[in-house]
Amino acid sequence: MATKTALVLEGGGMRGMFTAGVLDVLAEHGKTDFSHVYGVSAGAINGANFLAGQPGRFCRDVLAYRDDPNFMGPWSYATTGNVSSREFLYEKVNKSYDPYDYATFNRNETPFTVVATDLTFGTPVYLDVESLPEHMDAIVASSSLPCLSETVEYQGNRLLDGGTSDSVPVERALADGAERLVVVLTRHWGYQKRHGYSLMPMAKRLYADYPYYLQALDTRAERYNAQRETIGRLQTEGVAEVVAPTKPVEMSVLGSDGHGLLELYVDGRRMGASLLDRL
Repeated sequence: MATKTALVLEGGGMRGMFTAGVLDVLAEHGKTDFSHVYGVSAGAINGANFLAGQPGRFCRDVLAYRDDPNFMGPWSYATTGNVSSREFLYEKVNKSYDPYDYATFNRNETPFTVVATDLTFGTPVYLDVESLPEHMDAIVASSSLPCLSETVEYQGNRLLDGGTSDSVPVERALADGAERLVVVLTRHWGYQKRHGYSLMPMAKRLYADYPYYLQALDTRAERYNAQRETIGRLQTEGVAEVVAPTKPVEMSVLGSDGHGLLELYVDGRRMGASLLDRL
């Protein structure tokens, strides 16, 4: 019986260019036979492209639209309430500008789970994306940054970005029965998240009625750093194959520097090639 190997993809906004590079190499070499795919935020978007058999799509769209005010930035936030226009990204791009292959995704039998955060309880919600575009709101919720996006009403929950509660869901993958993990991180080995949320004053105003969510935001760094230690232990034990950027990523979540984005993608491809040898 084949070993159940799950693919786990961290988020990180534009740092997802690294993940895109890794996944494109895997797809180009036919390494797509994972037992389950888990994605968080940008990792959810990358996972959806991977399962639709569309290598190059994330990189292509980021480079093509990074300067479009509707794609990401202050204009989109001021006019739509979302730092990245949902209409632009999930409708215009997916349907017209760079059509998403819904048919291939829906034929793919690999389970796909994305992580969002419940606003009421501040806890992770694991959403199975079984069909697109029907379940697109799950990916939207997973990618909706706190303070910079509107909450998403989905399956009876009010949801925001999954990175707040479970940035790299390795524990969930193992609990679901995975025997081996392939983990793609978007921060270099040795990275430690700084304590405190930079937009906390704004968050306290916006989410004053959700104390558990505010607590989750405030304690994210502590939980994230502990999770990175767990991932390191899993790699040492031979349970996880982990790839991460080869050097510190200075780019912010909303970074739009074309050279930096392309450099990160190339680094992902380089590390994807090294992963092929290990797999």
